[in-house]
Amino acid sequence: MSASERDVPEQPCGVGGVAGVSMRDLLASCAAAAAVSLPPRVPLPEVPRVVEEPRREAA
Repeated sequence: MSASERDVPEQPCGVGGVAGVSMRDLLASCAAAAAVSLPPRVPLPEVPRVVEEPRREAA
């Protein structure tokens, strides 16, 4: 065994940076963080409704 092979620490395959946290919990925490860190949405302006009255024609 060479010196470079002994210097590499063994890591189990498939282990990411966050161990023991399910993807569902991780996504839920991200959604909660976004909900509390963003300001509320500005309400959309109301579009005035135009009501057309029936036209009266001369007899």
